[in-house]
Amino acid sequence: MTKRKRQQGYYTKRMKTVQEGSNEEVLLADIRSLLHSTNIEKEELNGKDAIEKGADAPAPVERFSEIEVKISALSSTGDGLGFSSSSDHVLVVPFTLPGDVVKAKVVTQFVNDHYTLADFISVLQPSPQRKDELVKCPYFAKCSGCQFQMLSYEDQLAHKKTILEKAYRNFSNLSSNLIPIIGDTIGSPLQYGYRTKLTPHFDGPPGSHARRGRKDGSERPGFDRVPPIGFMMKGTRKTMDIEDCPIGTHAVRDGLKKERKRVSEELSKYKRGATLLLRETTTRVPTQQVPSPKGESNTPHKSTDHSPLTQEPTQSASSASSYTETKTYITDQNAISTEHIGPYTFRNPAGAFFQNNNSILQTFTDYIRSHILASPPPTATIPPNPQIKTLIDTYAGSGLFSITLSSLFTSTLGIDISSSSIASATQNLKLNNLGPQNTSFATGDASNIFAAAKEKFHSDECVVVIDPPRKGCDDGFLKQLVGFGPRRVVYVSCNVHTQARDVGVLVRGGREGWWVDDAGNGEKGGKDGQGEKGSEIAEGGGGGGGDGKGRHGMIRYRIESLRGFDFFPQTGHVEGVAILQRVDK
Repeated sequence: MTKRKRQQGYYTKRMKTVQEGSNEEVLLADIRSLLHSTNIEKEELNGKDAIEKGADAPAPVERFSEIEVKISALSSTGDGLGFSSSSDHVLVVPFTLPGDVVKAKVVTQFVNDHYTLADFISVLQPSPQRKDELVKCPYFAKCSGCQFQMLSYEDQLAHKKTILEKAYRNFSNLSSNLIPIIGDTIGSPLQYGYRTKLTPHFDGPPGSHARRGRKDGSERPGFDRVPPIGFMMKGTRKTMDIEDCPIGTHAVRDGLKKERKRVSEELSKYKRGATLLLRETTTRVPTQQVPSPKGESNTPHKSTDHSPLTQEPTQSASSASSYTETKTYITDQNAISTEHIGPYTFRNPAGAFFQNNNSILQTFTDYIRSHILASPPPTATIPPNPQIKTLIDTYAGSGLFSITLSSLFTSTLGIDISSSSIASATQNLKLNNLGPQNTSFATGDASNIFAAAKEKFHSDECVVVIDPPRKGCDDGFLKQLVGFGPRRVVYVSCNVHTQARDVGVLVRGGREGWWVDDAGNGEKGGKDGQGEKGSEIAEGGGGGGGDGKGRHGMIRYRIESLRGFDFFPQTGHVEGVAILQRVDK
């Protein structure tokens, strides 16, 4: 391979092993599906071709060249997928829609995986779905934050339903008869002005990362001008200068303006880059007690009405007009922010995790509340089950589910690995006038909770809520969950692809290799969820004899319902809620 060819980008390294549920894995699944559907798929998409054997093969397109691309599909990552007339590679182009013909610049090619990443330049022929008049941000199509401002909200919700459908088709390892029809995505009441937390950043001055200052005692270089303050440019590691972000609430947008001004005035204090925090906090005051605003105090920073700027806090009446809300913003990671979800109040450190779209949270928690106890009615052959009385809230955080669902249960246990989260949850319990007699929180790893839970929680009377980070649940947790066998499981996830993977494990009653002992005895659970001699999983989710248990007596589940929630309009993200019912004899 010549040096010139390398410089022109004719060859690139194969993509490194990707993490399960990552954007790379999801993108590859969509690319392979498109190649297959258009009959352009090569003999092997895993790269075991002539290039791997050392032979030269022509690259699809020269790197950094500008080409015309017809977009054929929209990936679950939010990128358009298409082809150029001179290539059988899939071109991955952000900010595009099916039906668009666009000009794009080739950036990175993955020859063995049959796709090429490209930068969006311009639209040559718009898709019927494209509505550029809907775009509200001057940085759109450059900033990496939003993907769909040119798409109607109805079409955004429809696309997010397909994300959920493809996630379960590609990552659950379940046959289609085990996956229910997925409900329409539930939209956000606010499509702009919804995000209650923003974290813009700026990079340090040139040379600020050098080690020479530590060796010879010289000072780190300072800034000679105000750096760009904002978010990452799509497809790069460059920071864009962002003066305003329309998906932020009025409070955090006001905070962004003021923090940008503060940094410019105090630039000499910075020798390195920094990340700024802007977190909304809300104060509710009964209507008859609302004081007349008299200007702005220093802490917390009061929100403005944004346009035009004023010095008065934002106030909004509730539907019952029983209180007004004052929205302000916080910049200190350790300061306490307050969120209201219907009648419930939650207080957390501003830098801690909490859902960033308050406008959808009551709809979201009401949905879970209305589905968590539902159960198929008994029949002549299936006697009624005991009433579900208890809740185990794993990955409990500051108590969102434990607190909003506690009135449904005689006993609730919330658990989280973070002691600070549990401290917040305990305080929130008191804040909402809920006693410890039926709701409690404990610090611990969610992967080892079920041994202790068995003493207090009977599986036939218990429901478990799972809300893990993006990587999903580990094998240790899933194995214990299947072993404990609660009657119902509610799986909430910000990554529907790892959710689909984990739900597939619960439906199959295990993962390959789980039930082999140290001596190598026992049967392996195959990828289809059965032992080497086991029967296929029945349509209802059972297997190994039809009693709902695996060949080693492990519990299986069936998927009762799947639904997406749009926590982040204008982006490619969707929150998934899966309701699972244990398969009983």
